[in-house]
Parts: sequence; structure tokens; C-alpha cells
Amino acid sequence: MFFSPTYLIYMIPAFILMGLTSWYVKSAYNKWSRVPVQSRLTGAQAAQRLISSGGLVGVQVQGVGGNLTDHYDPRNKTLFLSPGVGNGASVASVAIAAHELGHAQQDAEGYFPLQFRSALVPIVNIGSNLGWILIMIGLFIRWTELAWMGVLVFAGGAVFALATLPVEFNASARAKQLLVQTGIIQTEEERRGVNNVLNAAALTYVAGLVTAVLQLLYYASIVGGRRRS
Repeated sequence: MFFSPTYLIYMIPAFILMGLTSWYVKSAYNKWSRVPVQSRLTGAQAAQRLISSGGLVGVQVQGVGGNLTDHYDPRNKTLFLSPGVGNGASVASVAIAAHELGHAQQDAEGYFPLQFRSALVPIVNIGSNLGWILIMIGLFIRWTELAWMGVLVFAGGAVFALATLPVEFNASARAKQLLVQTGIIQTEEERRGVNNVLNAAALTYVAGLVTAVLQLLYYASIVGGRRRS
């Protein structure tokens, strides 16, 4: 019911964009993970310095498996760093660690966009499953209002993707400032590398928003087309 050539018309641009951004992120990370920082700090050591200098009481650093799986969990105030980031003393490693510490700062300050995004998580988890079910049932029984309700519920994913942008952009801005202020990066080349890595990562969230919006428009076109018919 939901897959058709029209789906490809909507989603191929998103797939291309996601593929390009994924390649760009990996390219930036691979390049700058081979460039050591003059401070000789690993990502984990840089994170500890930023925690101390920022007075982030209670924030801990732990390892996590995988590649580029780094994240901050506000529920237990823990920064999880992948082996390549936590153990690497490179420009890419300290950039990613500082970005995640930016989220820890946001959490400590009660940064509203972060709180808003966190509040959306349960809604999105429910909506991602419930939305298409409502659409399917509504179209099957020819109850257009129910189908449109499914589209509205499914729209939570696009709202979440939009709410993610200011959170991630702000965390990157904090990271760039923190790394300079604490002397973790010291040269113009290192600053350029940090900008490259974090700007590449930011594009993935833009691509995620585009994908979510195009998918939402596809479902809306299905319901709207069925109503006209």
C-alpha cells in the first residue's frame, strides 16, 4: 500500500543526501583522526579536562563499543566514547569528545532546546509505530480523518529532527570554544580540523530532517490522493 514509484520520487533525493553526508563525515573523521593534537590528549583525557574546567559535577566518562557511537546520556550523566575517540589523541577525537561535553553543559544549564527534544522522545517512539498503523487502517476502512490523524502522529519524527538542529549546532559551537579556551587545541590547523569534523557531523542532522520531511510528505500525498479519489 505504501510502496510505489512515487515513494522513490520522494525518497531518492533523501537517500542521495544521506549517502553523501555519511561519506563526508567518514572522510573528515578519517582525515583528522590521523592528525595528532599538540596537547597530546586523548579524547577521554580531553573530556576529563573539560569536565573539571567546566565544573560539571557528577559527569562521568565511560567507553562504548562501535565506531562513532559517542553520545551523552543525560539520564545517568555519563559521556560514552567509542574506542577510536576515547583512546585517540587526534584532532577528530578531541572534537567529538568536546561536542558530547557540549551536551553535558546543556544538560547542566537546563538548555531548553535539549529539554524539549528529550520530551519528544517518547512521543516519537510511539508515533513512529502508531502513525503508519493509523494511516493503513484509515485508508482500509475509508476513514480519511483517521488516516490524517496517522499523518499528524507520524509528523512527530519531523518535529524531532527539527528540534535536534539547535541542540547539535549549539553543542558544536560550545565544543569549538571550549577546546580553544582550555588549550586542548592550539594551532590554526587544529581549529580548521575541528571545524571540518563538527561541520560534517552537523550536516547529518540536516539530512535527517530532509529525510523525515520528505517521508511525511509522501504519507500525506497518499492520504490526500485517496481522499480526492
